[in-house]
Amino acid sequence: MDYDTIAAVSTPVGEGAISIVRLSGPEAIPAADRLYRGSEPLTKVKSHTIHYGKIVDPGTEQVVEEAMVSVMKKPKTFTREDVVEINCHGGLMSVNKVLSLVLDQNVRLADPGEFTKRAFLNGRIDLSQAEAVMDVIRAKTDRAMSVAMNQMEGKLSKQVRALRQDLLDILAAVEVNIDYPEYDDAEVVTGRLLFEKASSVEKKLNGILSTAKQGKILREGLSTVIVGRPNVGKSSLLNYLAHENKAIVTDVPGTTRDVIEEYVNVQGVPLKLVDTAGIRDTENIVERIGVERSRKVLESAELILLILNYNEALTDEDRKLFQAASGAETIVLVNKTDLRPRLDLDEVKRLAAGKPVIPISLLHENGIDDLERAIASLFFDRGVASAEEAYVSNTRHIALLKQAKSALSDAIAAAKEGLPVDMAQIDVRRAWDILGEIVGDTVSESLIDELFSKFCLGK
Repeated sequence: MDYDTIAAVSTPVGEGAISIVRLSGPEAIPAADRLYRGSEPLTKVKSHTIHYGKIVDPGTEQVVEEAMVSVMKKPKTFTREDVVEINCHGGLMSVNKVLSLVLDQNVRLADPGEFTKRAFLNGRIDLSQAEAVMDVIRAKTDRAMSVAMNQMEGKLSKQVRALRQDLLDILAAVEVNIDYPEYDDAEVVTGRLLFEKASSVEKKLNGILSTAKQGKILREGLSTVIVGRPNVGKSSLLNYLAHENKAIVTDVPGTTRDVIEEYVNVQGVPLKLVDTAGIRDTENIVERIGVERSRKVLESAELILLILNYNEALTDEDRKLFQAASGAETIVLVNKTDLRPRLDLDEVKRLAAGKPVIPISLLHENGIDDLERAIASLFFDRGVASAEEAYVSNTRHIALLKQAKSALSDAIAAAKEGLPVDMAQIDVRRAWDILGEIVGDTVSESLIDELFSKFCLGK
């Protein structure tokens, strides 16, 4: 495919040591060469080399920047087009001036994600690998990064393509049976044979989907809410896990008046941690608004860290919190174990109803390792994902895998009931098409545009 030439700033907005203006397309090298002054024209240099020179305004020959310019000729580039990267100083004025000069050379500003989109359209990567590019950029823990890298390297793609090949084998065998029933040596596809083959593919699909819960957590973070009465240590826990003072901590009950959010890394598991206002009845209108927000946040939490005070007896407010947390995974933390015990632990365990109860002292940093292990074990039965495992983590992929499984289940049911194989074939083909949407083999242009519009500019 031939496209026009595009350019964009590929480094974050703001001041820095270096900024990069990236060009891709048939005129990338000539366009950059018209701005470049160095020992050798860029049109004559070898591919995958970098060169020092000056960037000038070709109309006035005024020097605008000094730069290192990388030249990479197709097809061995990310987009499989000619690519030039101008490395200049990282000031806003300098990089914008360079970009402006580039755009004057019959080059247009790239759309969000257009470099990656071209890599996909030119066959450099498939759609699931393209989506993994943003997962790599947005990864919040080393484990999440490993999962995204595995997907970007094509581990999920290989699994999906293998499943599509299995389904294609079923479809081909069905076609032979339908078109050439008189051939004795043709594979006679009975309902039982289709049932066995489709069931085998369904089993493999279940294996991939079994990683979806953990993969989605690693990609998006685990929505975790810290709740408890005022002054039990909620903000102290947030600060400890975040390794910085994100929330104000005082001895005054009701210090936290609003919901505070922070991403933290707990043994490779990204937590979208929310510190809430202490839940209690209050006449203070500002604090009361915070309490109401806290109650709403509880409803959408995937994990609740319910903190109690070891130095105080259980109250009705504590008991109500146990009821409010009953719909989600919950870990009960008994804080301030360095103080005199006044809490009835037997009642706490009864109210916890089998959920983990962990004694901690945030003042002396005791028990936090037990908390982190408990979080990991709740959501990762086999331990946190290793760098070698392929987890499905993208919401779109998970939905499509479930749809493919549903289609296969329909085919299996048809075969089991003894319906003609060509009727079951319709559902097998539907599963094959659905899986193709994951890697981009059977996907609409509008969906492609929508997916890449979510990318950052310059990627």
